[in-house]
Amino acid sequence: MLKIKQYKFWFCPCTQDLYGDEVLEHVAQHAAEVVAELNASELVPFEVVLKPNLLTSDVIRATFNAANVDDECAGIITWAHTFSPAKSYILGLQDLRKPLCQFATQYNEEIPYDTIDMDFMNENQAAHGERELGHIFARMRWNHKVVFGFWKDPEAQAELGAWQRVAVGVNESRNIRVARFADTMRNVAVTDGDKIEAEVKFGWTVDAWPVNDLVPFVEGVTDAEVKALTDEYYDTYDLVLDGRDPEEFRRHVEVQAAQEIGIERFLVEHGYNAFSDHFGDLGGLKQLPSLAIQRLMQKGYGFGPEGDWKTPAMVRLMKVMTAGMAGAKGSALMEDYTYNLVKGKEGILESHMTEVDPSVADGKVSIRATPLSMGDREDPARLIFTAKTGPAIATSLVDLGNRFRLIIQDVDCKKVEKPMPLLPTGTVFWTPRPDLKVGTTAWIYAGGAHHTAMSYDLTADQMVDWAEAMGIESVVIDENTRLRDFQRDLKLGEVYYR
Repeated sequence: MLKIKQYKFWFCPCTQDLYGDEVLEHVAQHAAEVVAELNASELVPFEVVLKPNLLTSDVIRATFNAANVDDECAGIITWAHTFSPAKSYILGLQDLRKPLCQFATQYNEEIPYDTIDMDFMNENQAAHGERELGHIFARMRWNHKVVFGFWKDPEAQAELGAWQRVAVGVNESRNIRVARFADTMRNVAVTDGDKIEAEVKFGWTVDAWPVNDLVPFVEGVTDAEVKALTDEYYDTYDLVLDGRDPEEFRRHVEVQAAQEIGIERFLVEHGYNAFSDHFGDLGGLKQLPSLAIQRLMQKGYGFGPEGDWKTPAMVRLMKVMTAGMAGAKGSALMEDYTYNLVKGKEGILESHMTEVDPSVADGKVSIRATPLSMGDREDPARLIFTAKTGPAIATSLVDLGNRFRLIIQDVDCKKVEKPMPLLPTGTVFWTPRPDLKVGTTAWIYAGGAHHTAMSYDLTADQMVDWAEAMGIESVVIDENTRLRDFQRDLKLGEVYYR
């Protein structure tokens, strides 16, 4: 099951001792009010912890280094209440290993026209202080987030809360461990890549395992455990027998129950939270893991098919970033399958041959056991459903040889025009923005994969922020994309990274 730390964020008021003790007391008092307001807001998902005023280079460096070694600290939030000389931050920033957000806010919302004097101006000069901090971040090429707005404004709070989820993703990225059962599908380029560089950039551990090392874990599941989980399946989902004998149907489902239990035990015992397999190398497994994988993804594990190791890491990352989000609609593995090119009804049918995450399902979910032309095994039982509607993002992390690129596309998920009674898999139907023609053409120019990590709950801006924090290139395809400009920007990037 998905587990992440109870992360906290350190709120650090930025000032100096030029203005005297009374001003410093006001800074601390005002910062405490801001922190209390943020912690009371439903838009700020993680606790904010007030820290003492950052006054000197030594204090700043000590605070940032303390954040580095505090496992619960996911990031730093700074606020320049007064003018704060930025040279004091150089050593601290050189040491800092946690994400940083510059909260460009101000204690007072409105200028106090009738009473404002120079004492007030000196104490409340965030407009001055934030520019000083911004300069040193730019000078040091330090990737950080700027959130601007009044601290009581829901829009500013929501933006800060969205960044918190990005920062959690940055921290948790270092904890992603992917088990690869078998190798990448033969001669497929886009799903492979440099696993060493992925560990350097993202902190991911990617290990190879023979699939037969997994088999004893599956075979070791007891009959009683299989029966209990199969009964749970039967209580949870509708059954579509397609004329099969009920006892034979249940036997197919029981294979998946044993696989769900066995695979999860392997992952837990070896410390993995994401994995991939390959239908062409199943060893001693009776079926291609299907329903089993769907359930594990719903629990929070990342998964990628055909030996794809980047997608399971990204799926796991998205599940971590959206954990605990009220009203979350889900994040999942997806794959581009086939187009609908009818004018006015354009879109792409997204799915996978068996492994589609039921966390994105809308309405009833059913179990079917139907033949699979690939995999050379028994008919696998899998969950069938259609997905939720609404805006979402699709992402693809690709290795371009000398760098990683994260491709992010805004899409609109819709209901298909008609039922598809012969299709035994879960599906999403979406239209990429700005439209199918431009969106698809841009995706192809960018080198995007056929596997994606999609989310209804994250935004393109959040994934851009994550890419920035990781030090990698990102490109966005959205309603503003124009192909001529998009191609030009890609070529400029090629020149820059050559």
